Amino acid sequence: MSTTTATNTLTKKFCAGVACANAAGTLQCPTCLKLGNAKSFFCSQDCFKRSWSDHKSLHKPAAQTGTHNPFPDFQYTGALRPHYPLSNTRKLPEHIPRPDYALDGIPRSEYAMGSGMRKIAILNEEEMEGMRTVCRLAREVLDIAATAIAPGVTTNEIDEIVHKACIERDSYPSPLNYSQFPKSVCTSINEIICHGIPDQRPLKEGDIVNIDVTLYHKGFHGDLNETYYVGKPSPEAIRVVETARDCLDAAIAQVKPGMAFRDPGNVIEPLAKSRGCSVVRTYCGHGINQLFHGPPNVPHYAKNKAVGIAKKGMCFTIEPMVNLGSCRDKTWPDEWTSTTVDGKLSAQFEHTLLVTDDGVEVLTARKADSPGGPVPIPEEELKAVAARK
Repeated sequence: MSTTTATNTLTKKFCAGVACANAAGTLQCPTCLKLGNAKSFFCSQDCFKRSWSDHKSLHKPAAQTGTHNPFPDFQYTGALRPHYPLSNTRKLPEHIPRPDYALDGIPRSEYAMGSGMRKIAILNEEEMEGMRTVCRLAREVLDIAATAIAPGVTTNEIDEIVHKACIERDSYPSPLNYSQFPKSVCTSINEIICHGIPDQRPLKEGDIVNIDVTLYHKGFHGDLNETYYVGKPSPEAIRVVETARDCLDAAIAQVKPGMAFRDPGNVIEPLAKSRGCSVVRTYCGHGINQLFHGPPNVPHYAKNKAVGIAKKGMCFTIEPMVNLGSCRDKTWPDEWTSTTVDGKLSAQFEHTLLVTDDGVEVLTARKADSPGGPVPIPEEELKAVAARK
């Protein structure tokens, strides 16, 4: 794809119609306009009519009091709170193939592995091409979502952008209804480690937000995530985000045939600790192919006991979660949102990787025009860390 085409794709505005990924036209919902919502543009009158029964549900919340915290008695660890109600479950056109869990949330193909979960798939050439394709599409979707990041934008709006970008690519958003996850993408803000559920909270100046995108396309899943700055970040935010980024890069540099799956953690954790950060132990990288999650497990901490050796044709993720404070986590009552136990910031980066003859192919690699990218850690911040040792 040329630079010009890529830029046009990144700035495209989608139609507000249900399960429609067409470009937005000039037609607006008159009720939305009365309520002060100037964001609902439709591609055609027919699309507006087809979407009316679902779209009109947006009017009621906008006309009432706004959002609420559904778990008021929960002991949160930081300042972040969920902002409900969640939007309705998003729909897809019938022609888009679904994974086996799409209807009832049960990933039967993963459960069917049983004791075979230790057997790591080795992909043939056709399967490798399938993974290359879905990972390229997943990168495109993440880049589109990242361009929307700005103060005032809600993570629910980012979820809609991801959902429609998946439809545009004849792909299913893998998180949707995976073990009953309610949305098409995970969005994790500030102290959220992973699996944040998109809701009505607007992003704020100084936030950091991780967007975790996975697509299912022609029988294969492609998975990646990045953490982005919202406006001007604090020195501490830069330290944890750039450390997580560097930890992933350092781990990828180890990948080649013969690497033990316990080895990436031996590179990641010392680097994180050298910058005053910790590494989450609860979650790990995973095999990915026709299954969303499968063997091997790839822990991110040192001296782990992961089994297995990398071989050509194996496909898996590495996705270190790095915290400013404790490595421990606490899950919200929604049974998904994982937060730092002390409320301090957390950052994560992830790539899907394919082992080659003599190294690794980063299937979800950034493009020249991908949003975000590294920012230098302020020297004063690094000196402060060194002084505390």
